[in-house]
Order: sequence, then structure tokens, then C-alpha cells
Amino acid sequence: MDSIYVSRFTHHVSRFTLPLINMLRGIYLVIRSAFLWFISIIHFFPVCSFLVFLGIFIDPRRNDWPQRVFFRNILRVAGVKFEVKYAPGFDRKRTSIFICNHVNLFDAFVVYSAIPQFVRGLELDSHFKIPAYGWMMKRFGNIPVSPGGGPSQFKKTLERVRAYIQEGISVIIFAEGSRTLDGQVGPFQKGGFLMAHHLGVPIVPMSICGSFQFNRKGSWMLRPSKITVYLHDPIETKDLPKGGLETLIQRVHQIISKPVKASLNLTQGQKD
Repeated sequence: MDSIYVSRFTHHVSRFTLPLINMLRGIYLVIRSAFLWFISIIHFFPVCSFLVFLGIFIDPRRNDWPQRVFFRNILRVAGVKFEVKYAPGFDRKRTSIFICNHVNLFDAFVVYSAIPQFVRGLELDSHFKIPAYGWMMKRFGNIPVSPGGGPSQFKKTLERVRAYIQEGISVIIFAEGSRTLDGQVGPFQKGGFLMAHHLGVPIVPMSICGSFQFNRKGSWMLRPSKITVYLHDPIETKDLPKGGLETLIQRVHQIISKPVKASLNLTQGQKD
């Protein structure tokens, strides 16, 4: 009989304590997120403005090291643990087009912290209209693109990318075109692959894992998380067979998706 009463008591206690614990954890995460956003913004604008100002007088490639430290510090300030894993065939010095999954607003800081060479990215032209941020990204040299721009837009972007490649500047492209809503890697658009093929430069698949658990589109919550970036072996593009573009896209998608899915399944398993 005593065991029955103990079991009932434990059941009643857990009915009240578990919701209380969840509520307190929710309050903690809200306060923590607000604080981290506050100090991240305070850190971002003064330092970024200084680096842009410095770039007026110094070649950005000579100024790459402080930019890289700044971007990595943004992740530290936001409470992120960070790790990069390089495939055996990854060449740190070879100019390439990096194809990456798109997760949240911190992706720029993640990819710049992970890629060990001078790199610039394609970015929606609407981002360049954001006060302060847009001006900074323009000064940093990111390439504006507009969705649905057609052949003329593609040609213009291709020439900008060609100029960067010829100068030894690698380019990062988020091939999905928009941030994920469920953590999975969405369908890829063809533009970045066509550019790589036209220019004859290798594609380096790049997987961002753990970032969806940290922050996701439509939410301002910043949860404790570790972001791991995988830089995979490069894939040659200049000698693609006829009809090989779709096969290339599928191959790159599978490479990028594999560690992302594993990361999501691990997190789900820990919750269960």
C-alpha cells in the first residue's frame, strides 16, 4: 500500500513540477536571447563600421584577418560553440565556388569563419536596402542578386563572379535561395552550378550543422548549440557531360544533406 501512495504522490508532484521547470526554462531562454542579441548588436555595428572604414584605405584582402576575427567573435558573443571539419581532398588555397545550405541570419558569420581563404558572397539585393547593414555589405563587396531576374540578371552576376574568380576571390552561394523552415536542405536552384560550369571552377559542397538548433527563420530565440561546418572534397565542373548538370546538382545536394540530416536526427533523439 505504501508503494501505491508513494507512486501517486510522485505522479502528482511531477504533474506540477515538470510544467514549472519548463516554464522557468522558457523564461531563462527568453532573457538569455534578449541579452545575447543586445550585446551582439552592440558589438556588430561599431566594429563593422570600423572595418569598412579601414577598407577604404587598405586592400580588403590585406584586411581579411581582422574581418575574420570579428565574424568569429560575433558567434562567440551569441553563445555559439564552433567547429570546422575539412575533407582530406579540400584545398585551402584553390579558388572555388562554395555551395552551402541556408539556415538563418548568422550564416554569413558562419561561412566566413569556416572558409580559410578570401571569399565574398551572392546576396539578395533587398538586403542592401537594410539601413547600415546593406551599406556595410556593399562595402565588403558582396554581389547583389534579384530573384527572377532572368537571363540578363544571370549574365550580369556571372561577370561579377568571373571578375572575382580571376582575382583569386572565392564565392559562396546559398543554392536554396532562401532560409530553411524545417532544418532540412531544400531544393537547389541551378544558377550557381551554371556559373561554376561556365567558369570552369570547382564546387566545394559545404554543410552547416547545428545552426537550425541555434536559431531559425521567424524566431529571435538563440538557443545553446554547437555549429559544425563540413567543407567537403571539391567537385570539378568544367568537363561535365551533356545533361550532367542535374546529376551534379543532385550529387552536391546529397553531400550537403547527409551531415545536416544526421545532426537533426541526433538532436531529435536527445529530445526523445
